[in-house]
Amino acid sequence: MPLYPYRGIFPQIDPSAFVHPDAVVIGDVGIGPNASIWPGVVIRGDVNSIRIGACSNVQDGSILHVTRDSEFKPGGIPLIIEEEVNIAHSVTLHACTLKRGAMVGMGAIVLDGVVVHETGMLAAGSMATPGKQIASGQLWMGSPAKFARDLKESELRSNQAINANYIKLGAEYRQAFGAT
Repeated sequence: MPLYPYRGIFPQIDPSAFVHPDAVVIGDVGIGPNASIWPGVVIRGDVNSIRIGACSNVQDGSILHVTRDSEFKPGGIPLIIEEEVNIAHSVTLHACTLKRGAMVGMGAIVLDGVVVHETGMLAAGSMATPGKQIASGQLWMGSPAKFARDLKESELRSNQAINANYIKLGAEYRQAFGAT
């Protein structure tokens, strides 16, 4: 799999994580235990850091990037994905924070400074504009994304089941493809 250093900083990948050979990981990137990174994903930690927590998954075709230090963004903005986060296919994440158990639906865009709090969800095809705060247990949707409703208990359980599936699938792929 393409792992590239940037400015002398190499990606750090936990031995139990799975990174598909067709994913690209560059620079200051940390990938935690039992996380999974799927085909076509680009994770570019070049101008700031990216951290992906334990048991999180970044599904096919997603793009992850960060914001550099500048007069407009002092210190820049890293990208932080906590534990047990589901990032569906073709998602764009830019300099945002996804808290434990968050879910981002297929094709969604999450921009600078957005925080999706614990078990919060951004619906498929939605765009969370800079600085939005998606509260715990809430569903936001649209472009720009707005609060839609509180998530049902069945939806929260479904997100947990999706996460458990990707942990299992990552382990199966890791065994089939060999160590990351």
